[in-house]
Amino acid sequence: MQQDNFILADGIYLLNHSVGRPLKSSEAAFHQAVFAPWQGSSREPWGEWLGAIDHFTSGLAKLFNSNQRQFCPQVNLSSALTKLVMSLPRLTREGAVILMSEIDFPSMGFALRQALPHCQLRFIARELDVTDPQVWADHLKSDVDLVFISHAYSNTGQQAPIGEVIKLAKANNSLSIIDVAQSAGVLPIDLTALAPDFMIGSSVKWLCGGPGAAYLWLHEDHIDACQPKDVGWFSHENPFEFDIHQFRYHPSALKFWGGTPSVAPYAIAGHSIDFFAKLGVEVVRQHNQQQIDKVAAVLGEQFVSPRAHERRSGTMILQFGERQGAVMQALEQAKISVDQRQSGIRVSPHIYNDDSDIASLIEVLQQFA
Repeated sequence: MQQDNFILADGIYLLNHSVGRPLKSSEAAFHQAVFAPWQGSSREPWGEWLGAIDHFTSGLAKLFNSNQRQFCPQVNLSSALTKLVMSLPRLTREGAVILMSEIDFPSMGFALRQALPHCQLRFIARELDVTDPQVWADHLKSDVDLVFISHAYSNTGQQAPIGEVIKLAKANNSLSIIDVAQSAGVLPIDLTALAPDFMIGSSVKWLCGGPGAAYLWLHEDHIDACQPKDVGWFSHENPFEFDIHQFRYHPSALKFWGGTPSVAPYAIAGHSIDFFAKLGVEVVRQHNQQQIDKVAAVLGEQFVSPRAHERRSGTMILQFGERQGAVMQALEQAKISVDQRQSGIRVSPHIYNDDSDIASLIEVLQQFA
């Protein structure tokens, strides 16, 4: 029973598109990584602390089937994206073109506009189907320098065809970056097989690792070429050299690390990522889709996210029109935690949500179907 591994409260929690529930063992792991190095020692704990961050990046390498040196810890996706695009001369030049969707998370557009004021942001209209490779092909023109692809869209429950889009980008000589904030931990991702140019992601949702432990991934071919501007002593080839006249980029993705790093978020997230890497994202995905299918089977037009698994993320979107408020009130009374956006009610079952959770959800929903 996976429920035994997680901190669960009264009621039914289906908000995993927002924040995943933590592991019960996270508290002990956090203490061991952050506080234990102080106990019985008069030395400063940086050696042990950096070991915790090393555990975080090695866990990412296992989870995404890649090399640890291609990952760099980041505070959040916006910061990672800003650092990345400002390090690429192709994007900082006048007239560079970036393609993204109007349903991407707004922070991504905000970051790109501010980091690249001379760049043209070109959008796929929100009414177009981003699960359709042809939609991407129609927009990926020869002048596009970078295509930004959200693997999963939190407000629509859609999954982008990242494999096909990355192939289109390569054929077009465009750079590609995938945002896996809404997919990491629930949609299997093999970076070696996909081979995008870049990836950004976080640990707070399906990986149940809490906030503050984001990450940036670079294809091996780009590590040497990137020249980040936002640097600090941990971007240095040897952070402990301490010569103000000497700066050499770290030879790995850690060149994007910056100044003194935080430790606590990565200690928690590294422990959780290790759990899911061992469990297998495929296991989470199968369970998630089985639970969503049960809801889809009893709802008609109220189920507005994709019904096909290959086009669906880990989130289902439900729309009851004028009865939406009444549905939300009934769910709250039943102690079922969900939320809603413009497109509908968002519901995301995780590995710790069992058949009884979904049966309770369906019992409420059927009153309004």
